[in-house]
Amino acid sequence: MDVSQNLIALNVTDAQLQTARTALDQIEAALPGLISMETGDRRGLMLMGPKSEAFARQTLRVLEQNPKIVPPSFDLAAARADLAAFERLQPLLERVERLQRRLDDTVAALGSDVMDAALEGYGQIKLSGGAQGLDDLRRDIGGRFKRAARKAPEPA
Repeated sequence: MDVSQNLIALNVTDAQLQTARTALDQIEAALPGLISMETGDRRGLMLMGPKSEAFARQTLRVLEQNPKIVPPSFDLAAARADLAAFERLQPLLERVERLQRRLDDTVAALGSDVMDAALEGYGQIKLSGGAQGLDDLRRDIGGRFKRAARKAPEPA
């Protein structure tokens, strides 16, 4: 007999969930200037990766050291402030991303454990459910496995 997988055993209490929600509320309240963009809006942005970051830092430094070449319409102070905020938020983002990966992995493992148990249980229903009068129920829950009818190939 196969043993069911059990990648994770986790009991999440209402109190734990409320504590986590409160902590998320506190993060959102602590950073009221955060924005949200539509996917299309993000697509058009010039993003700053590691190589671009070095370029941007060096360019701003050269502009600071040579104020005579900076036109009045160029807001160097705003660019420096954006860089400072970027520097401060980046470690927080990395930590939140690690937490998100752990949450994703945990939810995936829990879902996999549930599906493994359900498939094993469904096998038991198929094997001996008929004797218990469970054929109709088996057909109902087995709808997940129904294959779509294949189209007949068109004649050439």
